[in-house]
Amino acid sequence: MAKNTSKAYRNQVMYSVFVRNHSAGGDFEGVRRDLDRIQDLGVDIVWLLPIHPIGETARKGELGSPYAIRDYRAVDPEYGTLQDFIRLVDDIHAHDMKCIIDVVYNHTSPDSWLAKHHPEWFYHKPDGSFGNKVGEWPDVIDLDYGQPGLWDYQIETLKQWAAIVDGFRCDVAPLIPLDFWLRAREEVEKVRPGCFWLSESVEPVFTVENRARGMVSLSDSEIFQAFDVCYEYDIFSIFKDSLERKVPLGRYAEAVDQQEAIYPENYVKLRYLENHDNARAAFLLPDETALLNWTAFTYFQKGMTLLYAGQEAACEHLPSLFDRDPVEWNTSRDLSPLLQKLYAVKKHPLLTDSRYEVRALPHGILYATHRAGDRQLVGIFSTRGACSLLSVDVPDGRYVNLLDGGCVEVRAGKVSCKGRPMIFETAREGA
Repeated sequence: MAKNTSKAYRNQVMYSVFVRNHSAGGDFEGVRRDLDRIQDLGVDIVWLLPIHPIGETARKGELGSPYAIRDYRAVDPEYGTLQDFIRLVDDIHAHDMKCIIDVVYNHTSPDSWLAKHHPEWFYHKPDGSFGNKVGEWPDVIDLDYGQPGLWDYQIETLKQWAAIVDGFRCDVAPLIPLDFWLRAREEVEKVRPGCFWLSESVEPVFTVENRARGMVSLSDSEIFQAFDVCYEYDIFSIFKDSLERKVPLGRYAEAVDQQEAIYPENYVKLRYLENHDNARAAFLLPDETALLNWTAFTYFQKGMTLLYAGQEAACEHLPSLFDRDPVEWNTSRDLSPLLQKLYAVKKHPLLTDSRYEVRALPHGILYATHRAGDRQLVGIFSTRGACSLLSVDVPDGRYVNLLDGGCVEVRAGKVSCKGRPMIFETAREGA
């Protein structure tokens, strides 16, 4: 973890937007017009997927992947002009939110500005042609960070954007040398003090495979030296396996608890049920009660919460990254009221700095606590829609469910779980 990372990031919510598919116009203005609604959900940071021009060579789909970038220093004209982008960022700030953009520094499109002007900064196959080391990405070519000139160019580019935005989400950051990120953070800080850094850290199996290929592939513990927040791909596969009952729910709870021991004291994980690379939460969790409980648990976790645009409408379809595929906003469900209540809980001081523990109880119950001194925040989440009488480590009494204002009554060390998520502090009513 970066030494100066604030634990206050654990109280924040990030909202991820793919500009092309967010609105009917698929442009910056469409996002800007939606900022009132986004802010009302309870959002601190708006993350825009790559905003740069997309390569035309070896495109995936009709429009190409936003992660096959042609020019790091320009904006995609399909989205608008640079001034349109600056207007969007200014309006995000006016709504008391921050804006970060995607940084895709491992590779470019084959027809990128850099490939044309600095081919020596790229990885080359034995026959001298451009290539990439991850075969399932045929629309990109890899950069070579053994070239000092590339470092200077990339960091200067970050500094240019840091004059406008508040931070960066860095795509497959573990594939780039740690020393690059450490230097980039130091230099960007001069332009944007307090710049926010999010790493898309990767799955453990991907790290092992990459190292076997002879590639740089940083672990989360290494990534945390330069970044404020990193993905939770270290345990996300266990989460999905628990949903499919390939492993017990307790295995997932143990994995969450392990993070408390293996990462620095001020670590911040990005907590999510879905993102642009994974299936929608409403698709994974067709049961309404399970969806609501897992959503509440995601906010309750120690870390920053991520929402992917459309999650608030319980969208089941994951929009394509390669074609025009707008978010289906007109669904029959609206999770916005729940998210607004959860955002208020997210600001609770016990979520900032606590001893965090998670246990799996019978019938698919997750029992989680944040403890600091004599204060305790308790979360009970019925992930399989089951009801049960649970034993809890809470003094007998009546408590207020922070999500709906209802009563949570503990008698003889037990509480009735009726399927709804419960979050309450152990201070008694009227105390």
